[in-house]
Amino acid sequence: MHSIFKVNTWLVAAVVSVASVGMSWQKSDAQTVFDFDTFYDTEVILQPITSDLTRASITGSNPNAPYDLTNFSSTNYSQFNPARGTFTFVPDAAQFGVKGLPVGMDMYFGANADKLFGLGNATAVIDSANGVLNGSGTVTIAGGEGRFAGATGVF
Repeated sequence: MHSIFKVNTWLVAAVVSVASVGMSWQKSDAQTVFDFDTFYDTEVILQPITSDLTRASITGSNPNAPYDLTNFSSTNYSQFNPARGTFTFVPDAAQFGVKGLPVGMDMYFGANADKLFGLGNATAVIDSANGVLNGSGTVTIAGGEGRFAGATGVF
């Protein structure tokens, strides 16, 4: 009878262990990582709002962009620093102290239903010799459509 007690004790311990593992299962979501490294030829139109704030409308294209996201559009706000010759671009004019304007957005899209939406922050320098504005920044992905539905990330 002593050996039956040991078997029953082991069986109860095994059931409790399996039950506790089963109770600690958590939902997990699969993630897909899309590498996105490209350049767009862009056109920037600056519309004055105040003496030191402009609304920037930016469009761009790259027929070879990954995932057929061949087009880019962005609406944001900028301030110019004449001492440095630089523009700072942000999605929310409130960052420059101007409230009540809609928050801008970046959109990457192509001919299909796939789209990426984001909020961009950037700086750009005027290259007067070549008549261009050279810039770079960070985009925080805030959703998408098609295969990018629910997308999050930073690039």
